[in-house]
This record gives sequence, C-alpha cells and structure tokens, in this order.
Amino acid sequence: MSARESPPPWPSLYNFFQVDVIPIGHRDPIQPNGYYLHHARDMYRFTLYWTLVFYVPSFVLCGTYAFLNIAFLTPSRRRSRRHRTHTPRKRPSFPSASSYTALPTSNDIPLLPSQPRGNSNNNQVAQHQPRQKLNERRSRLTFALLVLLVFFLAGVAGAVLGSAIVGYVLAGLYKSARFNMSTWMPFFGGLIQTSVGLLGLWPSLIDII
Repeated sequence: MSARESPPPWPSLYNFFQVDVIPIGHRDPIQPNGYYLHHARDMYRFTLYWTLVFYVPSFVLCGTYAFLNIAFLTPSRRRSRRHRTHTPRKRPSFPSASSYTALPTSNDIPLLPSQPRGNSNNNQVAQHQPRQKLNERRSRLTFALLVLLVFFLAGVAGAVLGSAIVGYVLAGLYKSARFNMSTWMPFFGGLIQTSVGLLGLWPSLIDII
C-alpha cells in the first residue's frame, strides 16, 4: 500500500510552520516530514476526534455544575436565596378612630347554636400539614444524574453532527481544488467549531442553571 493510500494515525501533528509555511515557495505539495489526508472518510474521522476533544468537555463541565447544584443544594438554601431578592413590605396603614362603625347586636343577626370545634380544628390542622415526600434525596439524585447524562449525550451528538458537516465540506473543497489536506486542518476545524458553539452555549445555559 502506498503512502498516499494509507492514512496516518491520529493525531499525527507536526511542525506546520517549518514544514509547510517557511519558506512557502519552491516546495513540493507533499513534504517528507508532513502528514496529509487524501480520503473524505479520513478527513471526517480526524475532524470528529478533534471536535470530541474540544466540544464534549465543555458540556460535561456544565452538566457537572448542574448535577452538583441539583443533588447537593438543600431546599433551605434555595429558599434563602429567593428571600434575599424580595423587597421589604410596606407597613399597613391603620384606620382612624372616626372611621369605625357600630357593631351589629344580637337582635340584628340571628345567633346559631354553638357547636364543639375541637374536631374541626384538628381536621383543619391535619389538612394544612404538608406531607413528607418519600425518598426525596434519592429522587433528586436520580434527576441530577439524568441531567448530567443529557448534557453528555448532547455534547456527543453535537460533535458528531458538526464534525460531519465541517469535515465533508473541507473534503469537498480540497478535492475540488486537488489540494493535499494537512492533519492540522481538522484540528483547526474542530477548534473553530467548538468556539462558535460556545458563543451560543454560555449565555443560555447560565439562564437555565
């Protein structure tokens, strides 16, 4: 198998400026100290690997922060954070003595026979008591793990789809111009794709968390 048909192993990075750039003129398209890609599947594969390296850790980091926030932040601390943002209430204004009116007497309002209120008070207290949730800690931990898993799967799916688009677009450009793609191009493609993705990821993700 010739050197043109056999792809180099990933990542196969080399001194790009010394081999391909300086000096840029009067050189062969393929340098002996460089590594190049000639097939579209290899260009996509290298782009996918670099995108996974740059793209997935950002999602895992945000997912870990959300996991810790959901699993270990107690409800009392959450309520205290909400109470800090509340504005103080205004004191109610009491009416003056002239605004009071006479109370109606027993002749104006028919009186009902008194009934024991001990049982009704107990029933009302029992109804207003909040029921304790079963396995609240376990359910919160399960939800936090699901959030972390969703972040990880979203990062992998975004890396696969984005690298497919970027990798095959670069392959089409290099194939149409009959250029030899350096192994540094998938590196830059994955880095640029991750940078563009982080520009839209950070503000919206902070609002969600």
